[in-house]
Amino acid sequence: MLNVEKEFFSNITFRERAIFEGAISMGALFHQFIGTPVNKETANSLKIAIEESLSLQPAIEKVEVDINLDILEREISEFEYTSLTGDMIDVKIYSKVNGTLAIIRMKFIEELNYPLMFVEDIQEDINENIQK
Repeated sequence: MLNVEKEFFSNITFRERAIFEGAISMGALFHQFIGTPVNKETANSLKIAIEESLSLQPAIEKVEVDINLDILEREISEFEYTSLTGDMIDVKIYSKVNGTLAIIRMKFIEELNYPLMFVEDIQEDINENIQK
């Protein structure tokens, strides 16, 4: 049986792996869900779908998605929906590898006019599971 940890990740630390796993998930979220049709009635189900689907990926303990309904409402078209954009969402992905927790965040930064992805925090020696 192939030992994935030994074969593919022995060259990086648990800290680096936690960041890697969270960042991969954040990239997947952005490129998979940005552009999704959404309105106020479907925003919560989209939020749940994003959180639940990303939680399936390796090392992901928890995903928190907030969709800004004020921005969404402002962008609604005459067809009563709009497409999800980076300025509408604020996301935290909690990625844990062997006791190291990386919190990867994406939020829209007004001064940059950009949905920035960054490492918000790293916590070492976390042994309990994160509450979903």
